[in-house]
Amino acid sequence: MTATKFRHGYYAVFEGTEYEASPDGSQVRLYATSPAEGFTPVLPDRHVRVVPASALERLSYVHTVCTWRGERFVVLGEHEGWLRVEYVGGKATVAERLGLEMYDRGVYQTWAPRTEVDDMHEEAS
Repeated sequence: MTATKFRHGYYAVFEGTEYEASPDGSQVRLYATSPAEGFTPVLPDRHVRVVPASALERLSYVHTVCTWRGERFVVLGEHEGWLRVEYVGGKATVAERLGLEMYDRGVYQTWAPRTEVDDMHEEAS
């Protein structure tokens, strides 16, 4: 089984093409997986180009969300039919009722069977 790549981070559209992105003040680093005009190779499958934020057609933060056991989660990854999900409801009592692991203070995660997850989709802000 091939793992699904869940997008979680900044993405920018520059000259009609979408790239992974990293904003830094008035500039944005764009990342490509193959050589492209204006990009500098930093690893065999990683190329970077710094552009002014004003040159972008769009910059947004994208993440994959879902519903598990009636609550909203962000999908962080997948392994062998299980999804690593993070609760975004903000209620410790709900997290405890669901048996979630406390990953950090106020951050609750677990592995959920993919077959139990509903309404998985990307959201951008």
